[in-house]
Parts: sequence; structure tokens; C-alpha cells
Amino acid sequence: MLKRGGRSKQWFGIHNFSIPALVTSAALILLVLVMLYRGGDKKPVPVLAHLRQRWNRFESSVQFRPVVEFRNGTDLISQIPDSPKAVLFIAHGCNGKAINFWDRSPTCQQCVGLPEERLLVLEGLSRNFAVLTVSSAGRCWTMGKERLIVRDIVRWWVGKNKLEKLPLVALGASSGGYFVSALASNLRFSSIVLMIAEGMFDQMDVPEDYPPSLFVHMPKDTNRQQKIDEFMPVLKSKGIDVAAVECVEFPLSASTFADRIPGVDENVSAKLFELFRSKGFIDANGYMKSDGRATHWKKALQENKNILLDRQLVNHVQEELNLAFAYHEMTSLQSEQIFKWFESHMS
Repeated sequence: MLKRGGRSKQWFGIHNFSIPALVTSAALILLVLVMLYRGGDKKPVPVLAHLRQRWNRFESSVQFRPVVEFRNGTDLISQIPDSPKAVLFIAHGCNGKAINFWDRSPTCQQCVGLPEERLLVLEGLSRNFAVLTVSSAGRCWTMGKERLIVRDIVRWWVGKNKLEKLPLVALGASSGGYFVSALASNLRFSSIVLMIAEGMFDQMDVPEDYPPSLFVHMPKDTNRQQKIDEFMPVLKSKGIDVAAVECVEFPLSASTFADRIPGVDENVSAKLFELFRSKGFIDANGYMKSDGRATHWKKALQENKNILLDRQLVNHVQEELNLAFAYHEMTSLQSEQIFKWFESHMS
């Protein structure tokens, strides 16, 4: 759902309808309501095209060929497509690293390719965005000296690759979202995306030339929702284009993990789903009952000897469980809105 400066309103009217048409329309409306609401708990079922697409959907159009470098005490990993049209800088969240955004390959043996991070990068590369990821110095990003270090890294990398004439955009998630909101005062971005983060706007002077800002957030986190609702009108009052995309929970299925995680086959995916159902981690409709971090699924997996999940993929499954609950997690499901936002602010 895209909002500009506040909540959108839709008005529906009925004019000159015959009785049969009205009956048909009422039936259709009832059908939609049944599809949107499960039983009496009134949880909307999201229509997420990306959720139904497999992890390898970009295989025919783009391949990972990342370049790994070390500068100013930190790692940076990047890839430039043929004929790039923009540069995308991505800042990870707490406990993240640049290696999370890229699949393991001959040029990056340490890369781990977490499911949502890798899909964001592949989406960018497929749209001819040059992508740059940088690791924070500590567990989370800091807003002082590190901001200047990253500013210099981005400028150096852009200059080295002769990309100065291209629009520069940024996406930051959680801690990275706060970082990007502050970094936007040091680097001239065409637009930014703050994911599961409300930004630092209550702790900084926002200039009128601040870049257009898109909030990609999970309204189940009501505290963050409230902050975003407070900040959007303030930014808009300064003439800054601002919008928000809401990310809601979705049900797991027997194929979810095979669809979204490289290395998980259909058999393992189905067994994981059945384990979560038998342990009561998900409800009858496949929805997570608790945040993935608060669900003791790893212990249940250890006790079940019939599910041969590669240990290196445990964090990948964890990410998808967090995402399904939709409280706080990196997400690629809104890639279409994210990159349309970037592309609409590049002229």
C-alpha cells in the first residue's frame, strides 16, 4: 500500500445499477471479503506476487559476479551491470554484513546470500543498478565518524568506476535505515528507502533539499508506525516527496522455504512446514503465531532427525520466519515499489 503524506482514501459509488447487477456486485464484494479475512480474526491476506516467485527467477537474466574490496577498515562488495543507469548503496541492519547480500561464488567464497538480501541485489542488477554494499565496523551502524568513513568510501568507489554522472540512491534496513537517513545529509542521493526504520528525523535538522524518502515498514510494530506517521507530514511540509509501503504478514506453505531459499529442496521445505504445524508454531492457516526469533523452532529441528537441513541454511530459514510474521525483518517482497520509487526520482 503506497501512501503519500498520510493515509489514502478510496470512495466507491453505485450509479444506475439494475437489481441483477447489484446482486452480482454484492456477491463479488462478499467473495472478496471472505478472501481477505480469515474467520473472525480479521487479518488481511496479502496479495504478494513476489512471494510466489522462486529464488532463482533471475537466473536467466543476471548472475552474481561480485567484486570484494577492503577500504578504510571495512569490507565492501559490489557489482556493476552492463550499461548501469544508477548506483544503489545498501546498508544492512544490526548483526548484518556485506556478505549477506551475495551468493557464494568464485569471487566471494565467504558470501552467504541470505534470501531477502540477495533478491534485493538481484532486482537491482536486473534493472541495471550498480550495487554497493558495505559492512559496518561494529554490530550496528554508528552515526558519528563512521558516517564520514562511508561517505568517503562511496565517493571513492563511484569515482574509481567512473559512475559520477549516474543518480545515487540508497536503501537501509533497521540500523542501516537510521544510518542512511543521517548519511543523506552527507551524500547527495536522488532518493532513499528506509526499511523497518523511522529514521533520525527527530535528532537532525532536515534541509529542504533532503532526498525523497520512502518508508517500507511493518505496521505490526506500532511504535515505529507511530513515528513514521509523525515524521511524514514534517518532511512533506518541507517540500520533500515522501511515501510509505506497508508490509503485512503472510502464511507459510509446504513450498515456502524451497521457493525462497537456495539449497532447500521441496522435500525439506515440506517437512519443515509440517514440523512447524505439529509443534503449534503456525496456526491452521499457516500464519506464524509468534515472531520467528521468539519461536523455539531450532530446538524442535534438532530433536527431529528426519529433516536434513544444512546448518548453513538455518539463518536463511530464520529470516523467512521473521518475514512471515512481519514485525521486523529485511524484505524483498516490496521490490517493485522500492525500485519504482528510485526510478521515478532519477530525472
